[in-house]
Amino acid sequence: MWEIPPHSLYAMLVVFGLLVTATTCRLILKRLKPEKDYTELRQRIQSWWWMIGILFLCLIVSRTTVIILFAFISFLALKEFFSIVPTRQADRRVLFWAYLSIPVQYYLVSIGWYGLFIIFIPVYLFLFLPMRMVLIGETRGFIHSAGIIHWAVMLTVFCLSHIAYLLMLPVKNADAGGMGLVIFLLFMTQFNDVCQFIWGKLLGRHKIIPKVSPNKTWEGFIGGLLTIALVSGFLGPFLTPLNFRFSLLAGLLISVSGFIGDVVISSIKRDLEIKDSGSLIPGHGGILDRCDSLIFTSPLFFHYLYYMSF
Repeated sequence: MWEIPPHSLYAMLVVFGLLVTATTCRLILKRLKPEKDYTELRQRIQSWWWMIGILFLCLIVSRTTVIILFAFISFLALKEFFSIVPTRQADRRVLFWAYLSIPVQYYLVSIGWYGLFIIFIPVYLFLFLPMRMVLIGETRGFIHSAGIIHWAVMLTVFCLSHIAYLLMLPVKNADAGGMGLVIFLLFMTQFNDVCQFIWGKLLGRHKIIPKVSPNKTWEGFIGGLLTIALVSGFLGPFLTPLNFRFSLLAGLLISVSGFIGDVVISSIKRDLEIKDSGSLIPGHGGILDRCDSLIFTSPLFFHYLYYMSF
């Protein structure tokens, strides 16, 4: 086990405190209104306990354990993507190479080879996959299939791997370390979803893109944006190398990109006429349902942090 920086430890304790509060509130609601069905709420909170517990345990054990965890998450996300988006029968051998990109990409993370990490998938793999498809000799549906495989790997492997690479960056805030960066990104991204939902429920009147996500409103988006920017401004200097001003800007970036990630995955599900991408996480749906915002916030926050602080 490696040493837990104090600010990261405090952040973990706060998150556990929020989980305890949520669990207590559910029990109180159940007692006050026993006739109502709180099964979905119970499942969601229980799933959060498991997800956060596993993440924090991996963070406590070692950096390598965290990298393996996110590699596994990328595998599950890629597998789920291919399970809901149809590909050609002839492309089964090509999918092998798509899956093989996961250990290669995360190995590059583990050795901190930033130069190759940043171009391996969008350059070398993207050039290799269509070449492999050509060797199969099937031209019908070639463009459609290449687009699906490329995009799947980009979203689920390349984008999500940026979370793990946060642990490899030089430590500029010794009180938080690399752990603090991961906790900050994950917490702010998920908290953004919660804030936009709550503000939308309280004040939502004007829909943004009703054909994609009928529940998304301008009031919810702006309320979440301002809340996340403010919280990020105060939390950023505690967990990251960013000062208040740059932390506030990071919050704006996370809020906007998290919203975009959410509606992009919603568009995929609308196109496929499915409600959830899977059923792996009780109360939440599939891996893509839970990682939709992170797919966009991870690389954008990473590069914002990289060029602002390193």
